[in-house]
This record gives sequence, structure tokens and C-alpha cells, in this order.
Amino acid sequence: MCTALVYTDATGASYLGRTLELTIDLPYQVVYFPAGLATTSQIPGHPALDYEMHHGCLTVTMPARVPTAEKPMGLADLKVIEGLNDAGLTFSLLSYPSAAGKQQAVEATRAILAVSDLGSWVLGRFATVAEVKAALAAQPVMLEALPILGGVVSPFHYVVNDAAGASLVIEFDAGKMTLYDNPVRVMTNGPRFDWHLTNLDNYTFLSNVDKSSATFGGHKAVQPDSGIATAGLPSSSTSVGRFIRAVYYATFAEKADTPDAAIRTLGHVMNNFDRPRGISIDYPEGGGGHMEVKGLAADTAHAYATEFTSWTSLSDLQRKLFFVRDYSHLNFTCFDLSALSGLKAPKVVPLSRLGADLGDGTKSLLAV
Repeated sequence: MCTALVYTDATGASYLGRTLELTIDLPYQVVYFPAGLATTSQIPGHPALDYEMHHGCLTVTMPARVPTAEKPMGLADLKVIEGLNDAGLTFSLLSYPSAAGKQQAVEATRAILAVSDLGSWVLGRFATVAEVKAALAAQPVMLEALPILGGVVSPFHYVVNDAAGASLVIEFDAGKMTLYDNPVRVMTNGPRFDWHLTNLDNYTFLSNVDKSSATFGGHKAVQPDSGIATAGLPSSSTSVGRFIRAVYYATFAEKADTPDAAIRTLGHVMNNFDRPRGISIDYPEGGGGHMEVKGLAADTAHAYATEFTSWTSLSDLQRKLFFVRDYSHLNFTCFDLSALSGLKAPKVVPLSRLGADLGDGTKSLLAV
């Protein structure tokens, strides 16, 4: 569940594509956070961490909890899981069930960043991967139980990309945080990120050049059409298989000559990771592991769980354009961060409305 990759065009400009898969729809919100916004991150038993956002950012958020009539959803409850800021820095959250575990003790007098606020902190404060790495060396980050997931401890890892080509994986494994430079600029889910890089050693034979004929004894075999080059790619939708396919597509997709063509190319690439409902299912007795969302209505129409691509996003790191579509629509809605830069207050629109009546996301956010 979740694939992220960076595609580069003929000039070396970067574009990030990512999908998010779950077995149920969450009330995702598209949120613009303006530069100058003051916010707070709180871990019980420690002083609050107050920080101001230096960069405006366009994000997709998920709720930290299920709202009630007594306590409706507020801006502080919306946690960033994907986004692009006005410096061309991106942040992506992806599932990683092995995250939880014993964490390093931190003095009670120190302010700690709750990991659910990592997205707003990264996008709001920094312009480059190098800046994020330096800041994380000094700022403690702590995992936390998430009410929206029934109290499960933050089962995620994170990837940050910048417009200059640097990429960083932030991974908690059994409670310990590790920072990895990401030379392939690809991310899926478990196992650990360094395991995925080692597994690439098994695919040195991959090439996008078809070898369409061969001679066996006195017989010459010839392919009836093109495409044999992809025969060595893993076919499953597992995180291991998707990681290899994402590296392949990011490496070999034709380098577009213009930014608009690059976004179209990236859209075609990400279609290869789009998962319709029912393609793989898990029955309760099968023991399949999925993140369950406490308080949201279960899918009672089906006797199984099926992951599907809840939404797909594309980010143009140079032009600061963010595109997103949900499962109900095939067309992307575009947001222009440059046109939103004059906003002084946050703007929120439900993701479920995109494609249905918005069209131009920038205009609609400005009208909220």
C-alpha cells in the first residue's frame, strides 16, 4: 500500500508521483498551509514544540482522530501525509508496520516533535533535504499511538525529496530512527529501506531493450510483438515487487522535453501502480494485515478486505504544481503554489470534491 517515485525529464527536472492504498476511504482533506502560520506539536510529558512555517505548502492530510459532535475536527487534527512546498520540497508518508518499538529516552525538559507532525514540520520549515537532515540531528522525534487507527503506534516511514535531486528516507524500525540517503528516489513499504537496495542486486539484468529473437539449436525463436524486456519484472503488488518496478519505470521511462509532457509521462507511469478494488482480497480468516480505522463505517457489502488506490498525486518540483485525483475520478485537479502564495490563512477542501465540481483547484482554494 503506497508507491512513490521520482521521474526526471530531459533537463534533469524532478517530478514526484505517489499512490496511496487502503481498504477503506478516509476523510482526506487538501490543505494549504501558508508561510507564517504558527503551530504546535505536543507529546505528553514534554514541553510543547512551537514552530512557525517558513514555507507555504499544499498537502493531503488525514485526520488524527474520529470527530464527534462534542469535539469536531480542527486544523490541528489534520496531519500531513503528502505535500509540496514553495521551495520544491516534497514529503510522503508510506505504510511501514515495523516502525513501533522501544525508543530512545529523551529528557522530560526537552520539547519533542510528534511524528504525526513531521510532515508539516518538514514542509513548513525547510527547503532542501540537507536542511532536513541537519535539523533531525538536533530535534528529537517520537512515535505515538494514533486514535484514528485504534491506538496503533505510527506504522509509517517517510521520504523527502528536493528540487536539486536529493532524497531522504526517515525510517523508524523497532522504535529506532535511521536516516538513509535514497539514491534511487523510490519508496514503497517494508522490509527496511536498506533491504530494498540490497535486493536490487538481484535485478542487474534488467534493461528496457527487447531481445526479440534467439537461436536454440537449429530453431530461431522470434517474439510476435514488443515488450519482452519487462518479463523479468516482479508481477505482484507486494511492496518488494513494486519497489523493483518503480525503479525500472523511473529509470527507463522516456525523458520528456517539456514540463507538461513530463507530467503526462509521470501520470502514465503511475497508472502502472493503480490498483482497482478486488484485484487482491483478504478474507478475515486468512489473517491478512490491514490498518483498520476505528469509528469509521466498515464495508458491510463485502465479506473481504480489498486494498485500492484511494488517491494518486503528482508534484512538479520546479514549477511548484501539485496534481491529485481520487478513486472516483480519472482526471487530476491542479494546484499552483505560486498563485496561492499570497494567502495568509490556511485553506481546506475535501479531497472527495475534487474532480466532481472543482476542476481548477487553485481557484477553488482561493474562493474558500
